[in-house]
Order: sequence, then structure tokens, then C-alpha cells
Amino acid sequence: MSATRRQILARTGALGAGIAFSGALSELFAGTAAAQGLGHVGHGPLVPDPNGLLDLPKGFSYRVLSREGEPLRSGEGAVPSHHDGMTALPGGHGRVHLVRNHENRPTATHPVPAVEGLTYDPAGKGGCTALTLDAHGRVLDERVAVAGTAVNCAGGPTPWGTWLTCEETEDRAGTNGYTKDHGFVFEVDPADPHRTGAVPLTAMGRFQHEAVAIDPRNGIVYETEDAFLEPFGLFYRFLPHRPLGGAGSLRAGGRLQAMRVPGVPDLSPVQETGASFDGVEWVDVPDPLAAQTPVRLQDFGPQGVTHAQKLEGCYWGGRCVYFVSSFARSADGSAADHYGQIWRYDPAARRLTLVIVFGPDTDVQLPGESPDNICLAPGGGLMVCEDGNGAQYVFGVTRQGEVYPVARGRQNIGTPEAPEWGEFAGVTFSPDGRTMYVNCYTPGTTFAVTGPWRG
Repeated sequence: MSATRRQILARTGALGAGIAFSGALSELFAGTAAAQGLGHVGHGPLVPDPNGLLDLPKGFSYRVLSREGEPLRSGEGAVPSHHDGMTALPGGHGRVHLVRNHENRPTATHPVPAVEGLTYDPAGKGGCTALTLDAHGRVLDERVAVAGTAVNCAGGPTPWGTWLTCEETEDRAGTNGYTKDHGFVFEVDPADPHRTGAVPLTAMGRFQHEAVAIDPRNGIVYETEDAFLEPFGLFYRFLPHRPLGGAGSLRAGGRLQAMRVPGVPDLSPVQETGASFDGVEWVDVPDPLAAQTPVRLQDFGPQGVTHAQKLEGCYWGGRCVYFVSSFARSADGSAADHYGQIWRYDPAARRLTLVIVFGPDTDVQLPGESPDNICLAPGGGLMVCEDGNGAQYVFGVTRQGEVYPVARGRQNIGTPEAPEWGEFAGVTFSPDGRTMYVNCYTPGTTFAVTGPWRG
């Protein structure tokens, strides 16, 4: 079972910062430089930022690349609100394309500006923006990449260099003023957004999408569904008709299936790391467009399918796909409570394994619960954005399971008497591994962090 938060704090010496969890992280980083381990944990204590934006370890520095409300360099309007999932893709001549989601609802202060040829639903306020950075990390361009979508939360990069952005809603036309149905995945080409346009990938399902990951060997797409209240979400796979076919190929359609773990209707009660389940099955989704019934409520036969609360981050590593359940609460209808899990699915073995269980066992007001966006750091290690109560951190995790703070948000969105801090999201690294990019959700801010990253 997981250690308590206070045990982690005592072990790491990180006052006020730590994640309590248990698990075998070494397998997350097998075959990478992380297998060599680190000489010591982390990069030292965080140094308070005199500008009140971002605390970092000594020797590290940040640049603010973009803030909501400022003018887009393209002249298309203001930088939209609610910076969320993000990826960094290589461009020519050492350039980097950052593709950034905006999880905007109809009430967003700064919607994604509507651009001809890139707007799906004029009533949608969400979408993506794309930043192009030169070889020195300077912003060359910032523009709309897709608009008219809704609640763009996370997504995932493709092997061919585009971004799949996911709508975390299933609102229909006529709801909240929308003129079209929502709940889809859209492909975004940051180098040429008009190449991909604003076309929903309908065969990939209409539900509360969170994130995706693609098996680079065969093109199978794995998808998470972030359903907060019962009935909870499902873990899906999409078998494209044109696997690994490049930009636009997912429009050709395919087959959507939901995961069934025999005898396990809900993942939340499984809390012993290393617990494995063989013989995982995949069941065809009767109606991927959810014309009458939300997908997670459809009839999957007498054995049903496996549900889980708050399925969020999803990524491919080695020969397996990993996905996050941010938390589970029995008060919401889950079979058991937990503060975060990371699961691994091995397609070749048809085996699902619980890799990490997060804490805390005590004091939920301290940082560390509710893992959200996660990425593998180049050279080894795991970076975790938390989305919980209290102070907000980006944490690093070594393969030995040791946790250390990487960054702390300092932008107070509450009051001096009752401070609050916006969550982190979209953590990702530049293709050369020298820069970590991360978003503050509110106020929307994109940071580039450089320093003595080891490994």
C-alpha cells in the first residue's frame, strides 16, 4: 500500500512538497538512460521567484512565452484562456512547434478567435493555438490552429508530427448555444493548420475525451474518457482503416472498442501495485456517435465493460500504453477511494497492470494528490502535473520511486487571506530534451524552463 505523505516528506526533506505513492517505476523507464538512476534526488529546493510567477530550483530559469489576453502575433485576436494539454513537435532548422489546447467553455473570458477554414462551430470557444520557436527558443509566431471546438482538454501527438486535440464534453447542438454536436477528436498540423482544418474524427467516438496515445508499430489509437460522475468513463482503442497513414488518415474511419477486464467492472478497488489481469478483451462500441445514448451507458452485453473515474493522461512508452486515473471517490459512486493510479496495458500479452498508486493517506490540503498530465522526461524520469487542492506543483519521479519538486506556481488567483493557485497542465519537453514547457491553466501562461537537466 502507499506510504503516507508525511513519510515521503521525511524521506525527501522537501518541506511542504511531496507525493505519497507506491509502485515499480523502473519498468516505466526500461531501456532508457533512466535505468542508470540518479546520483541524488532532484535538483534541490525550490527558490522563491521574486516576480511571483514560478518557483524553480537553483540554476534553473524560465521565460514566459505567452499569456492569456495578450495579442496573438498573427493578429487574429487575443491569446485565449485556460491553457491545458500541450505537445512540442520538431520543425525545420532547429525550430519547435508548440501546440496548446484551450479548455474553453461558453463563458471563457478569451475565446479562441474564429478563423476562416479553421473553425468547426462558430459558437465553440475552445480550440488550439500553435507557437513556433526558433533554435534559440524565441517565439517567431503564435496563431490559431483550430477553433470552434469546446473544452479542449488534453490529446496526444501522432507518429507523423501532428497533434490530436480532444473535446472533454458531449454537448449536442442546441446545448449552451452550440450549433453542432461536440465530443470529438480533431487533428492539428502546427506547421500548416489549414492542411488539417477543423474536421471532427467522428469514428473515434463522441464522448468526454481526455487524452490519446498511438502505438507507433501498428497505428492503434488508445483513448481515455474523463467522466467525473457515475457512470464513469471507459478506456478505448481505435483500429484505423489506414493505420500510420499520415496527416488526415484518421478521417478514413475505423473501429472503436472499449476495454473489458473480465471480473473487474471498476478499476478503483485495485490498489496493490503490481496487480495484473490477463485476458483483457475489447468490445465493439455499438454506437460511437452516441446518437441516442452516451457511449459509457450503451449495452455491451451481459459481461459489460470496465469503468473508472477520471481517466486522464495517456501516453505510449516502450511496448505498452500507460493511462492515469486521477482519483476515485466513493461519494461520487466509485467502488473505492484513491488519490491517483497509473495503469499499464501490454497489448502483446493482453495484460493490464497497476503500476503506481498515489497518496496522500493524510492531509489532502497538502500538494501531491490527483495526478493529471504526465510525460516521460528525456533521459529518464516522469514529470507529473497535479490538479488537486492547495499549492500546485510539477513533480519529478525517479525510477526508484523518489519524488522531488520541479516547479511551484506562484500566481495567486484567490485572495491574500484565502490564496489559490492555478493547476499546471501540458508538461512536455523540446525534441532535444533541453527545455521543459508547461502551462499554468489560470491565468493562462506558457513557460519555457531551462537549466541543468541531468541525463
